[in-house]
Amino acid sequence: MRFIFVCGGVISGLGKGITTASLGFLLKNEGFSVTAIKIDPYISIDAGTMRPQEHGEVFVTKDGGEIDQDLGNYERFLHEDFTKDNNITTGKVYQQVIENERHFVYQGRDAEVIPDVINEIKRRILMVAKNKDFVMVEIGGTVGDVENMPFLIAARDIGREYKSAYVMVSFLPFLSTVGEYKTKPTQHAVMQLRREGISPDFIFTRSGEMVEEEKIDNIAKRCFVDRERIFQLPDVTSIYQVPANLVAQGSMKSMLDFFGLKKKKKEGRMVKIWQNYVNYSKRDNLPEVKMALVGKYVKAGSHNHNDTYVSVLEALKHGAFANQVKINLEMISAESLNGKNYKKRLKGFAGIVVPQGWGSRGMEGKLWAIKYAREEKVPYLGLCYGMQMACVEFARNVLKLKGASSEEVDKKTAFPIIHIMSKQAEYLAKKQYGGTIRLGAWPCKLAKNSHLAGLYKTGGGKKGLPWTEKGNALNIVWERHRHRYEFNNSYKKKFENKGMVFSGLSPDGKLVEAIELRDHPFFIGTQFHPEYISRLLTPHPVFVGLIAATKNRT
Repeated sequence: MRFIFVCGGVISGLGKGITTASLGFLLKNEGFSVTAIKIDPYISIDAGTMRPQEHGEVFVTKDGGEIDQDLGNYERFLHEDFTKDNNITTGKVYQQVIENERHFVYQGRDAEVIPDVINEIKRRILMVAKNKDFVMVEIGGTVGDVENMPFLIAARDIGREYKSAYVMVSFLPFLSTVGEYKTKPTQHAVMQLRREGISPDFIFTRSGEMVEEEKIDNIAKRCFVDRERIFQLPDVTSIYQVPANLVAQGSMKSMLDFFGLKKKKKEGRMVKIWQNYVNYSKRDNLPEVKMALVGKYVKAGSHNHNDTYVSVLEALKHGAFANQVKINLEMISAESLNGKNYKKRLKGFAGIVVPQGWGSRGMEGKLWAIKYAREEKVPYLGLCYGMQMACVEFARNVLKLKGASSEEVDKKTAFPIIHIMSKQAEYLAKKQYGGTIRLGAWPCKLAKNSHLAGLYKTGGGKKGLPWTEKGNALNIVWERHRHRYEFNNSYKKKFENKGMVFSGLSPDGKLVEAIELRDHPFFIGTQFHPEYISRLLTPHPVFVGLIAATKNRT
């Protein structure tokens, strides 16, 4: 086992996750087995109860972990499924230490940060690391934060036992008044890391553009890091360009030399597809489709808040790549849509996506967007809440059930089209919110001859894909969930009589997993989240089908 610890300097949000994922991707391409761990220093047990606009998207693993969005990047880059054990939080660590103390594991002595908290962090890292050539460990936050000190100490300890590299990803601010990038903050960040007993072996600089060699030489001299171990990470138009940029700078040779290794195999299929994507993304002559994403968490001030729907945005890119088109995506706040402006606001879009969300805010705007997509025959994809709202809109405007709603929004509605799952009511009554919703991968049985079944068949109906399970029939797909409300089956017959198709059900037939409309070019809603398992190597067929349908409207 070899470890690569990645930490950040100067500011957060630098792209440590993409750097970690890129290095892991390149090592895997060289023939090594790789896993990745995301450390989040917050005291929360997981990311499940956090506000998306503050923390970004909550990514869901196959086994039901609710984790920081970086783990989604790890899966997309490494083309592997990870588990909740690939995420370590301060909350998980302290919870286990306290439980150990309560069960007399420490034989009556004091339970302390050193050694008990440090040992628990090490135990969790080493548990995931078994039988892997390389273990990528991203330590969240910024060097100097009080909350990530125990994790840096644990990383230092592991480095005494196993061959380890320490990577500092640091920000180079640009001062427009003097017209230059400044290296002093990086020097101070390295000094802070040394106070924790760690000297960085590699430095990756983040900047708006490539910085002149003089600045990089200065970092090498002031931070006592060999020049050949400093690499630049300028802003790029696509995260999939990062591995190629690092290879061009000789990062893999330098990394393998550090570990005394040579590559195990020639360039693999992964890099070839990656390069195809980079070449595609740089083309200017591709047809363009105009898409609208109507959501609750789309704005941070006057800017798009891309972090809240990272997996959806990436899955749309994968679908566009498969169709060799480019997406012109506009993120629209659901709260901005109403009965007076929705037609004008949505006119000209080739497709509409309503992603996940919670609660009442923005609900009516989403319903107007769905009504427009249904009536104007605009390709529509509803994800989780987006599927539920498609059912509510259908009930109100096709079945004429006035006031139809979801119990999540209106507990007194006369027509609860979406109601709470039976076990979930018990959790809410006890105020048990974290980790109690329906999570992880669950099987979905596809309706024969449905549009959805056709997409999976065309997009890859064979075994061995992220949505298939070994030994299962091809009409069963496994998709990831994150919800506590579901379609109310007492309305099922009325919906079917008016043209709605329930194209995906749980194998026992009790839970509606997907809906679609007849006589519509593309109108699909999924209770599950296909975006979580869409990857560049295996674009999800639902997103491929959505983009294919939009091409006919451009």
